[in-house]
Amino acid sequence: MKLEGQVRIPSGCAIAAVISKDGNRMSGEMITKAMRPMHDRSNGLGGGFAGYGIYPEYKDFYALHLFYDSRDTRKSCEVFLKERFEIVKSEMIPTRKIPAITDEPMIWRYFVAPLRSVLASLQLDEKEFVARTVMKINTEMHGAYVFSSGKNMGSFKAVGFPEDVGVFYKLEEYQGYSWTAHGRYPTNTPGWWGGAHPFTLLDYSIVHNGEISSYDANRRFMEMFGYKCTLQTDTEVITYIMDYLIRVQGLTLEEAASVIAAPFWSTIAAKDEEERKKLTYLRTVYSSLLVTGPFSIVLGFSGGLMALNDRLKLRSMVVGEKADQVFIASEEAAIRTMEPDAENIYAPAGGEPVIIRVKDGAY
Repeated sequence: MKLEGQVRIPSGCAIAAVISKDGNRMSGEMITKAMRPMHDRSNGLGGGFAGYGIYPEYKDFYALHLFYDSRDTRKSCEVFLKERFEIVKSEMIPTRKIPAITDEPMIWRYFVAPLRSVLASLQLDEKEFVARTVMKINTEMHGAYVFSSGKNMGSFKAVGFPEDVGVFYKLEEYQGYSWTAHGRYPTNTPGWWGGAHPFTLLDYSIVHNGEISSYDANRRFMEMFGYKCTLQTDTEVITYIMDYLIRVQGLTLEEAASVIAAPFWSTIAAKDEEERKKLTYLRTVYSSLLVTGPFSIVLGFSGGLMALNDRLKLRSMVVGEKADQVFIASEEAAIRTMEPDAENIYAPAGGEPVIIRVKDGAY
């Protein structure tokens, strides 16, 4: 029998990310390989990636990635899409058959632009229109799931280990200025294709290691504003919280971080008057969006990344850099796989957001 210390007991799930501050595009093969040393943090029930800058030829169009259960579902959904969007390209997402990935659904992508006539009749801006369309498909079209909906970015996920998912989706053929990755170890939710990370809405994507004990309170609040959690895992709600706080409410990334990983009241009391007033306001107005439980997350968005731990730092996360690249991962080993000579490796404090932005105009 093995004794304590002789058995590796990972704290569930693996996350990794890389970004070029100069906007240089990197192959998805780099982030795929980064997941290999963290293999034991997953159990094969979910892996996925998000890449930014991967569709430069269609950068002005929303890239909708969908899973379908059947051809009939696909045909019905395409009729619905054509009523709301100009579809400039539709195709199956290229994949390769490998033994490690089985039972795949139909996987399609569409590059679309909202019809101006529809936007005018509904009196919505295009981002709100796309977000509502995603919610409508995911809640009302049985067997169809939109799992990516941003511009010049895309999510790729499956049931499997992440290093296999990257091979399955041929990520080595994509080039992006930013990548995030996730290996899943589900504890109380099912392992299925839609439930793998990242979770996305518009250009926001979330990969998450941990568990959200405040999920029901967070979900109920978000559903008052039209968001629907349909993908059977707690992480989904974090994506919608970030979309609501940043896009809808107009908060900065730092302010959004101070909502979901809010400082303790004793910490707020020690701040200067201006900061104390702001943090008190955020904790009071958005109290239902405090995310409790252990977590480390990486938020991807157009032009940047934000890494954040829960305020007690109950999940591991390290950051490193080399030249114009910044690396984030659950373990230093993953960073060293991407860049053996990575420098300034450190672990951010609990509740301390690490925000990296690409230089203006670089992407």
